[in-house]
Amino acid sequence: MIAKVRKAVFPAAGLGTRFLPATKAQPKEMLPVVDKPLIQYGVEEAMQSGVQNIIIVTGRGKSAIEDHFDVSFELEHLLETRHKRDLLATVRAISDMIDVSYVRQKEALGLGHAVLRAKELVGHEPFAVILSDDIIDGDTPCLRQLLDIYEFYNAPVVALMEVPRDSISSYGVVDAEPISHNGGKDRLYRIRNMVEKPKASEAPSNLAIIGRYVLTPEVFTSLDAVEPGSGGEIQLTDGLKHVLRSRPIYGYRFEGKRYDAGDKLGFLQATVEFALKRHDLGEAFRAYLKNLPL
Repeated sequence: MIAKVRKAVFPAAGLGTRFLPATKAQPKEMLPVVDKPLIQYGVEEAMQSGVQNIIIVTGRGKSAIEDHFDVSFELEHLLETRHKRDLLATVRAISDMIDVSYVRQKEALGLGHAVLRAKELVGHEPFAVILSDDIIDGDTPCLRQLLDIYEFYNAPVVALMEVPRDSISSYGVVDAEPISHNGGKDRLYRIRNMVEKPKASEAPSNLAIIGRYVLTPEVFTSLDAVEPGSGGEIQLTDGLKHVLRSRPIYGYRFEGKRYDAGDKLGFLQATVEFALKRHDLGEAFRAYLKNLPL
C-alpha cells in the first residue's frame, strides 16, 4: 500500500535580499500579491491538493508568518462588533484552513538544510516541499499533479518546466528521458541525473526543477550523507542525486503558469495577472491599464 502524503514543508528562513528594503523588517513570504501574502498561495495549493498538515521552516524575524496563520482574537472581535461578516469569514478561514507546525533554521545553509530541519516533524513518511516564491496557477493544483504521479509510481517526483537557455544557470537542471504515462509521452520523465545551476553550455537539457517536490523519507538520510558545498550549504539537488543511487525519481512537466515571485518582475507580473482575474477588481483594473500612456 502506498503511504499517503499528509505533510508539506515550506522553507521560509531566507532573508529575501532581492526585495530590500521592503524585507528589512518583514518576511519576504508575507509580501502581498494583490491582498494575499505569497506563502498563503502555497498553503492553499497544499490544502486544495489534499495535504492538511503544514510545516514551516522559519528563522529570525519571521514571527509575522506565525501570526498570520494564528487566531487574531482582537481583530475578529473588532470585525464582529462592526458587523463586517465577509471580512470576518476571510480572517477566520486563514487560521482554520490547516494545521501548522514550525521549526527554526538558525542559519541559512541551503534548501537541503532547510528540508533537513523538518525531519523530526515529518517522521518516516512521504512529504511535499513547496517553495512559496513559485506561484503556480493551474486548473489542477501543481502539487496535486505531482501527487497523482507519486501515487501511481510510489516514487519521488519533482516539478519540471522548460526554461530559456540564457536563464538555465539559475536553476537545478535534469538529465531525463521521457516515458509514456496514460498514453502520452510529453510530460513525464524518468530522471537520470541533476545538475545545480549549470552553465548554459554544460546544461544537460532545458528542463529545470521548479519549487514543488514530493519526496520520500530516504531523502533525509541522503541529505545527512552529502558533503556541504560552498558556504557550508547543503543543496536539495545534491540530496536527490544521492537518492537516485537507490531508487528512481520522476519529473513532471506540470500544466499551468508559473510566476517567479521571488524576482521583482515576476512578482509584478503575478500581481497584475491575479488582479485582472478578480471579479471585484478585474474590470476596473483592466480599464485603468488600457488608459495608461504606455
